[in-house]
Amino acid sequence: MPDAPGRLRGNGLHVAAVGERVRKIHAAGFDVELWDSRSKDVAALKATGAVFSSMTGYSAGSVVDPDSCDDVVRTAAGLIPTALELGIPRMVVHSAELMDGHAARPVFRATGQMWLTGVRTLERLGAFGARHGVTFCLENLNTILDHPGIPLARAKDTRTLVEAAGHPNVKMMLDLYHAQMGEGDLVELVRSSLPHLGEVQVADVPGRCEPGTGEINYAAVYRALADAGYDGTVGMEAWAQGDSDTALAAFRNAFSPA
Repeated sequence: MPDAPGRLRGNGLHVAAVGERVRKIHAAGFDVELWDSRSKDVAALKATGAVFSSMTGYSAGSVVDPDSCDDVVRTAAGLIPTALELGIPRMVVHSAELMDGHAARPVFRATGQMWLTGVRTLERLGAFGARHGVTFCLENLNTILDHPGIPLARAKDTRTLVEAAGHPNVKMMLDLYHAQMGEGDLVELVRSSLPHLGEVQVADVPGRCEPGTGEINYAAVYRALADAGYDGTVGMEAWAQGDSDTALAAFRNAFSPA
């Protein structure tokens, strides 16, 4: 069964400081994901004793853009020391450069060159990850609401890129909130993506809050993951609809055996 409770990004938790938020999540028995680690006090984070599951793995460039893919690899190299110091095994990348969560340079039609560039960039990241003992995970995004203008962002596209790269240090970060927003058919998506999964992220639709607050049948998703033999991390990247303790409990219940 998945490594639930997994980890939580902590969006929407009613905790003032990052360090306090990390300690709260750690005390509840969860691992922690970091978004942009560059503004964080790494020594202070390490002192919390928390286990860190994943972090953003680049800060500039686009995996699929031939003019900026070198920036992805360059900035990934700059973030490796943080990952190693905190013992983080997975570094998350996207198919485009994000600024405040939005496409830095919106593109609404993918080209063959983007596909080829994406595969080659992931191959480079995989070789780099193998040298340092980390895995780069390409996350799918939805372009319906949250991330318009991100090319090759659908779950099926990111899975195809990861499969084509064919490197053990390149996996897919399957975000089921984004997949439901743009594609649906989550149970089959989980089953077909299993060989390429590095981590699974969850939140409900609409609202991007904890499981049980929206339309996604997370009991069916749980069964699909278990039946497929997935034993990796499941993380909640969500807003708390009410208080954070209730959100964490709902997440734990959704991905714990009955």
